[in-house]
Amino acid sequence: MAVERIYLDWNATAPLLGAAREAMLDALAMPGNPSSVHAEGRAARAIIEKARRDVATLVGAEPAHLTFTASATEAANHVLSPVYRMGKSRVAIGRLYVSAIEHPAIRAGGRFPADRVTEIPVLRSGVIDVDALAATLAGHDVAEGLALVAVMLVNNETGILQPIRDVSAIVKKFGGLLVVDAVQAVGRIPVSIGELGADFLILSAHKLGGPKGVGALVSTGETLMPEPLVRGGGQEKGHRAGTENLAAISGFGAAAWMMASDLMERNAVIAALRDRAEAGMRAATSDTVFYGEGSERVGNTSFFHLPGLKAETGQIAFDLEGIALSAGAACSSGKVGASHVLTAMGEDATTGALRLSIGPSTTEADIDRFVLTFAKIAARRKLAGKAA
Repeated sequence: MAVERIYLDWNATAPLLGAAREAMLDALAMPGNPSSVHAEGRAARAIIEKARRDVATLVGAEPAHLTFTASATEAANHVLSPVYRMGKSRVAIGRLYVSAIEHPAIRAGGRFPADRVTEIPVLRSGVIDVDALAATLAGHDVAEGLALVAVMLVNNETGILQPIRDVSAIVKKFGGLLVVDAVQAVGRIPVSIGELGADFLILSAHKLGGPKGVGALVSTGETLMPEPLVRGGGQEKGHRAGTENLAAISGFGAAAWMMASDLMERNAVIAALRDRAEAGMRAATSDTVFYGEGSERVGNTSFFHLPGLKAETGQIAFDLEGIALSAGAACSSGKVGASHVLTAMGEDATTGALRLSIGPSTTEADIDRFVLTFAKIAARRKLAGKAA
């Protein structure tokens, strides 16, 4: 008899919401091109603009300031550009500054050459070193162009929140631009581009219950924008060419609308489940390490290490017991190497860590089964150690 599986890897991708699925099916039945002026085209355009409003509302932005992309990675490559435009005028960006714990899509530097990307360290707590950021920006050569700073709101591995308002104040003091990767934050904590002080936000649909293959770049205005990454037609006001993915965008909008409702209440329940899991792990063994537990974290994530157990071995053990979770970030699956996040925090990352990440459909029964499985794996680890 097959073991009923439990999905505890929401930071990798969230299960598709029913409302998103229904919206996508309706959109798939529509024949019109959103750029066409006939009735069918206008109907398709109306779906895209509704989705644009719903996604923009989720982050406190103007719908006109949201550009749909094929992914958050594409949005990152779009906004991390050494050339911006203010109308027809060219605006140079001299250097990109990224925190040491950024997602690989940001750390890769977008369209900047490697020698024009500077890494900003983080403290042992997993929080960006704002003093180091200020000192680094104080030395920025404005003759080369503006400074562009990229810092995530919630880390995808640890769940640690970054002090974006403090970062924004520093960036503005030195006349720079701030890009915030909000992929892991949206739908889990309140997000407002204005309150954060960000110039740009990067979003992804599949992290909040929408479909894979669609993301967005959100800006505070349209006066200063990066040069287009995808060129061609005039779609998305010329910021991103190509016929829009109507079904995916529709699903994105539906997911955003659903996740905007009862956000605080829903995530308080999720945080209580995460705390239940960590309490159960502590009761099972006293030596489990929880990374970032002393810092402010988003309520759905626990990044932990069981000494003597390699992360990949632990992930396989849980998988065989019918439980899906990650050994670090899913984007690094199949790669053998230490977590750059743990390394940046000054931790020993040689054996890796496991990431539990949950969502609205996670139940107490799911968590209790996870804890029982954790206790079983921890006991086997101790027996293996004694045998050795």
